[in-house]
Amino acid sequence: MKRLGFAVIAGATLLAGSATAQTLGIATSNPGSLYHSIGTAIAKAANGQGLNVTIQPATSPNQYLPAVGSGDLDFGIGNLQEFNYALEGKGWFSSPNPNLRIVALLYPLKEAIFVRKDSNIKTVGDLKGKRMTDGFTAQNTIIPQLEAIYATAGLTRDDIVKVQVASVVAGADAFAAGQTDGFIFAHGAAKVREADAAVGGIRALPIPNTPEAKAAIKKHWSTGFLVEMKPGPASPGVLEPGYFIAYPQLIFTNKNVPDATVAKMAKIIYEKQAEMGQVFAPMKSFDPKKDMVGDTAPGQYHPGAIKFYEEVGLWKKKAS
Repeated sequence: MKRLGFAVIAGATLLAGSATAQTLGIATSNPGSLYHSIGTAIAKAANGQGLNVTIQPATSPNQYLPAVGSGDLDFGIGNLQEFNYALEGKGWFSSPNPNLRIVALLYPLKEAIFVRKDSNIKTVGDLKGKRMTDGFTAQNTIIPQLEAIYATAGLTRDDIVKVQVASVVAGADAFAAGQTDGFIFAHGAAKVREADAAVGGIRALPIPNTPEAKAAIKKHWSTGFLVEMKPGPASPGVLEPGYFIAYPQLIFTNKNVPDATVAKMAKIIYEKQAEMGQVFAPMKSFDPKKDMVGDTAPGQYHPGAIKFYEEVGLWKKKAS
């Protein structure tokens, strides 16, 4: 693990392990975020397996994707679309990061706009004229996701009252403080539970499962799709069965990280699903045999990951 060159990732939390274990860094979003929880679960599973992992939190993957691409950090947690933007220098990335490689796809990130349970906002369309978190200056990926969700109800960002925040974590705090009527966040994240407790209950706004809604999502967020969710203890805000936007997330690395190290990380993720689920309950939905290998183009898997997947019979020629 190399020292990252900007202060926001300083002050990492070391997960202690064997003194002789290889020390690696996993970049994640800030505490309370889904990516921080996933990274923590992976790090704890890796501890004692010959790897000694340090969680390196930052505001957003748009900050640490280039850091992994340059080799300043070994691994990171993010979503596939933003990864490919960073790889090719598209979207909000000013230059390509050609050394980025994929270790594994994880379970799909499920996302929603949340409002107070006792509000009169029941659908995405009801957000017209309401106060919503916006801006996301430190988390560029959120704006097109918001646009995708609004579009399923025929709305745009101009139809809501924009409350400027830097990140989804800051947005959840603004909502809990009564400064907004809604906020966007990933289902199952710790910050969603915190907001749920702070306001006495929240509601996740469902999306119609129609061809028109699906097309609207693809227009703004091409890797997005709809998944059905049902109420349960792992899904605060889901008050009745409904459909929500989802998209692939992944753990990524740099092509120069040794093959053996990446293969070991892939093996840990493949074999330790139960342990990861004990640390972060949404990881219980992760199915290594079905989820880890898939279509990631133009993103490519690291050779060390490919070697492991070949050994366990997961690698397919159509995989990137």
